[in-house]
Amino acid sequence: MSDTEDTKVTKRRFYKAEQEASFADAQEGTLQTQNPSYRLAFQDTEFLLRDELRPVRFQLELLKPEMLLEEANIGSTLVMYGSARIPSPEQSDAVLARATTDEEKKVAERLVAKAKYYEVARELAQIASKCAVVEKGMRQFVVCSGGGPSIMEAANRGAREVGAETLALNIVLPHEQAPNPYVTPRLSFQFHYFALRKMHFLLRARAVAVFPGGFGTFDEFFELLTLIQTGKMKPMPILLYGREFWERVVNFEALAEEGVINKSDLKLFHWCETAEEGWKVVRDFYDLDCG
Repeated sequence: MSDTEDTKVTKRRFYKAEQEASFADAQEGTLQTQNPSYRLAFQDTEFLLRDELRPVRFQLELLKPEMLLEEANIGSTLVMYGSARIPSPEQSDAVLARATTDEEKKVAERLVAKAKYYEVARELAQIASKCAVVEKGMRQFVVCSGGGPSIMEAANRGAREVGAETLALNIVLPHEQAPNPYVTPRLSFQFHYFALRKMHFLLRARAVAVFPGGFGTFDEFFELLTLIQTGKMKPMPILLYGREFWERVVNFEALAEEGVINKSDLKLFHWCETAEEGWKVVRDFYDLDCG
């Protein structure tokens, strides 16, 4: 660094954190410097993983995806929720073949019957991605999934097949899990906290497509409904796919008849069966001229 650079008013006066870290790494090894207490706090993994540091980890999981998505010029997302167990049409025969008991065969047949939604999610992702909506220099309706298999894979796959970037929000689970291969690597995020993951699903969401699913899908779907019903979140298109499935497992009309929700709350979501139907709801809501 020259003397001229040092005397500029705009020149940074403090070293950056990575520079300070390199200075620390280069220090002579002594009993003191080798003790964990001497590590720089932001380089001390054992310290960061303490229970008392949970608020800091919350902040990190909020900041990292937010900053990287902003840098990637992603303004909004089309979020897709759905089961991790529904097979793709290519996998259907294998699912049926693995079933040995009568009960397993019935379950397998029901899963295979829902394989059509894999193709619907894939097509919806293609339509949204091909529209390539850009506002104020930011990309809109970028396809976002939970990063896993099945419906999530279909969403990322559809976007990837038309040459678009697509993002995923994975969660660390006790059993092995990895992002599906269609997620754009620089937009593949991993979370420790379900709460922060769910927050990021909705921070940029401008439309949400919900396909048949289990506990996880129910959790995400009903939290979204609650946020809009209570006015904590402004309305947006919620596309609910698979009316036969949903009305079998949830009696929405009974909720209204029992008085625990308003009849008007049933209008918070739109029944859909095809990708075109779903995208029309989004297109009409935002007055888009594509797709």
